[in-house]
Amino acid sequence: MRKLALSDDILMTVEKPARYIGNEVNSVMKNSKEVDIRFAFAFPEQYEIGMSHLGIKILYDMFNRREDVWCERVFSPWVDLHKIMKEQNLALFALESQDPIRDFDFIGITIQFEMCYTNILQILDLGQVPLHATDRSIEDPFVIGGGPCTYNPEPLADFFDIFYIGEGETVYDELFDKYKIWKKSGKSRREFLEIAAGIEGLYVPQFYDVSYHEDGTIADFRPNNEHAQPTIKKQVVMDVTHAVYPEKPVVPFIKAVQDRVVLEIQRGCIRGCRFCQAGMIYRPTRERNVEKLKEYARNMIRNTGYEEISLSSLSSSDYSQLEELVNFLIDEFQDQSVNISLPSLRIDSFSLDVMSKVQDVRKSSVTFAPEAGSQRMRDVINKGLTEEDIIGGAGKAFDGGWTRVKLYFMLGLPTETEEDMKEIARLSDRVARRYYEIPKEERNGKCQIVASSSFFIPKPFTPLQWATMFTPEEYIRRAYIVKHEFLEQLNRKSLKYNWHEADVTMLEGAFARGDRRLCKTLEEAYRLGCLFDSWSDHYDHEKWMTAFENTGADLDFYTIRPRALDEKFPWDFIDIGVTKDFLKREWKNAMNAKVTANCREKCSGCGAGTFEGGVCIESKSKI
Repeated sequence: MRKLALSDDILMTVEKPARYIGNEVNSVMKNSKEVDIRFAFAFPEQYEIGMSHLGIKILYDMFNRREDVWCERVFSPWVDLHKIMKEQNLALFALESQDPIRDFDFIGITIQFEMCYTNILQILDLGQVPLHATDRSIEDPFVIGGGPCTYNPEPLADFFDIFYIGEGETVYDELFDKYKIWKKSGKSRREFLEIAAGIEGLYVPQFYDVSYHEDGTIADFRPNNEHAQPTIKKQVVMDVTHAVYPEKPVVPFIKAVQDRVVLEIQRGCIRGCRFCQAGMIYRPTRERNVEKLKEYARNMIRNTGYEEISLSSLSSSDYSQLEELVNFLIDEFQDQSVNISLPSLRIDSFSLDVMSKVQDVRKSSVTFAPEAGSQRMRDVINKGLTEEDIIGGAGKAFDGGWTRVKLYFMLGLPTETEEDMKEIARLSDRVARRYYEIPKEERNGKCQIVASSSFFIPKPFTPLQWATMFTPEEYIRRAYIVKHEFLEQLNRKSLKYNWHEADVTMLEGAFARGDRRLCKTLEEAYRLGCLFDSWSDHYDHEKWMTAFENTGADLDFYTIRPRALDEKFPWDFIDIGVTKDFLKREWKNAMNAKVTANCREKCSGCGAGTFEGGVCIESKSKI
């Protein structure tokens, strides 16, 4: 019988003990003595969030298909268990075997967002693994980072042995095969890192040196080891149809944030929104074959017992076989009471027709993401939506029976004026006005328009990576301008407005574009008690400001400072396919509010054609 790492006494005192016991349906059990490699796949957030993430499901399935590898899962212990583990010196463990992760060969940590960075240190600390890569011995696991935040890995450089840049299905097999040879060779830890550095897409930060100008900007970034490459090329799976996909995902005992079957219908996005990092780093767009998706849907429903299927994509409406797939799902599962979830849709006649079939209109809302209130600002960010699109889509939703509409906006975008801000409220009112154009006897009561604004964060590898941020006080001032304008609107009783926290925005912005000097700040914040920073009731801004002060880091340098077009960025050594010249061109187009066509309409010469495939017009012209 499997022995749990935590005693019954401890499990009875913590919230949701099922987070820590493992043994869920479809979890993979192996004999640790019969495998060559033990891999702890860590998600630095609570169990319910990590178990909702598709990437961990894909790699968990892929690694465990190898007989010589046992991949297990580990998540950040919630604050109650964190306290107990520190007090009792308990080592963090993997769910499947309940063994301490310090005894594994690899700890792979997926890094999805900046506000999980202190949780990464928590996993290493509770795992009793030295925080600094240079302090680890031959007995310690190799710590690998992957995920979207590795497109600027520098604020975490001190803590990782290796960063995997790109999609995980490509070179892990090569890494594992070479690790097995190294493990038998008796060679040093450094020699394995040199082997890893020679594999395309892998970045070993300790093999690089950074120098700085007097103003704090980067002067030079270069390898200090002959095995390290000056440029790291992202890894891309071009044939997503035949790539590994988990048809028997682990089913948690407790409800996850996304408690459903997930079908990834495509990767990448054709739209080219200038604020969107995912739209740039996941180019080119690659679609999965619809017949393969039908097969996955049948098998995953049968293997999990889930009652909902969600289509995963950055822009589901742009999937060329969406109509066929959705109609199949409706017909196939209508007798099984399986719901179909369609996020990331552009609201048009087809989308609303489909939504009316798969949603309870009385209970659901439709969501638009105009991102900006004025047409000028939507052109600045290349959103590709006109006011006619927005009002027309809302009108079709109202005519179809919906009365609730959510509108997502951003504040603090480059070139934003007070008029642009006020247009957020005015556009929201015009959406409500469209509802009240319906004859009174045909309405379903009052409508509710909920507008939300986050504060814009410039991300690496986007055309807006050169943009300045603002102080928290200025963000709040802008939000109050919008709020006041809402009070002036004719339909204000049907309108609701809220906004994101400004302090958290500044911190996200600093770590999004930061350099490796912020490693000290991050470590100090963790020492001061910062943890689960993405949760508003756990975020402690004063502790973070103390961490910046104690380490001599200047928050303004990373956020509100203007950046020259020729500045060397911490992430410039990474090649994502999209060129910096293209990003500069798009930055200039943004400053002139000039729209760029999407990838199906016209090639904009971004550089992603070097991958030769997907919907990329540029790559197809070379064939």
